[in-house]
Amino acid sequence: MTTDDHDSPSSRSVAAVLQTAILALGLVILVALIAAPGVMERIQYAKVRGELAAIRDAAAVRELAPVGKLFTTLARLIGPTVVNVTTTRHLLLPADESVGLRGSGSLGATDTEIGSGVIVAADGVIVTNNHVIDEADRIEVTLADGRRFVANLVGADEKRDLAVLRIDATDLPCASWGNSDSLEVGEMVWAIGNPYGLDRTLTYGIISAVGRRGVVGNTFGDFLQTDASINPGNSGGPLVDVHGSIVGINTAIAQPGSKGIGFAIPSNTARRVCDEIIGGASVESGFVGIQPEDPPAGSSTVAGAALVRAVIPNGPADQAGIKAGDLVVACDGERVAGSTHLSLLILNAEVGGDVVMEVVRGDRKLTFTVRVGQQPRR
Repeated sequence: MTTDDHDSPSSRSVAAVLQTAILALGLVILVALIAAPGVMERIQYAKVRGELAAIRDAAAVRELAPVGKLFTTLARLIGPTVVNVTTTRHLLLPADESVGLRGSGSLGATDTEIGSGVIVAADGVIVTNNHVIDEADRIEVTLADGRRFVANLVGADEKRDLAVLRIDATDLPCASWGNSDSLEVGEMVWAIGNPYGLDRTLTYGIISAVGRRGVVGNTFGDFLQTDASINPGNSGGPLVDVHGSIVGINTAIAQPGSKGIGFAIPSNTARRVCDEIIGGASVESGFVGIQPEDPPAGSSTVAGAALVRAVIPNGPADQAGIKAGDLVVACDGERVAGSTHLSLLILNAEVGGDVVMEVVRGDRKLTFTVRVGQQPRR
């Protein structure tokens, strides 16, 4: 037979089958390529859903449970140490004098305000803000167990806005002091107090900034800033860390109605003032007799310095040789970052000690040793 094997019916049948198979395989591959992204997305989505379900189960069972317990533990730990401070002031009205002369009626009106405080010693020592109790005729403290006491004012520091009270009680739960100098921005903190009279309200936030100066109208303050909610009535209450230790005394908000911007006095400042008052010593605040101000904007003066606007005659600075118009660039080895910073450095300087002040006068750099005096009483 001379017919080519490739032209046989069986060969043509095999070739047709192979061609069909190839076409079918190509079609399958094409369909797979089209469908693959959707399939992969569904697989990935299923994987993500599985991971989220695992996270939810872990959070419900164990992994995040300690975080929730931290909040409740802190509330139980610090709550009993926080007190409600209620002050009463008698306000004299214009008609009071004539009413008193007639011998009828009552004199004046009564103003009542509510603040917070924290027990720092088991024998009844309480720290609060000075503005909470300032000029009060009567100070009443309510404990977490409902007991009420008339408090005695042991002492106060108006410039640092701190006051120490004492009540006639013993074996009280008390909070421990923390180290505010070790705080870093971002650390978790809790504020607790009596906002609007709502006893022992706990709010949570972080340390937003440290070393805030010249805020809330206080040129002598060096504050912690926090976004933990602080409202009227929180003043004098503690700001605590994850260990329940006091790292600040809540004192103010940026302005009425502001949210997320509150300020607290650092615990190291509050503790030092408290110890001085309890020890019977008067709270000493440094004084050198100058009125500093920030240099005019756009001036060619040294950045961050403080301009001496006025010098009190015969005061420590005057006796040392400092003059109005001098530019203070350093105080006791620390670079001055504006008038508020200089005021704070002087306020915290040791009374009776010396501070070295570096100034620029014209084109000259001068150094003066100034004996620190006691801040005059108002």
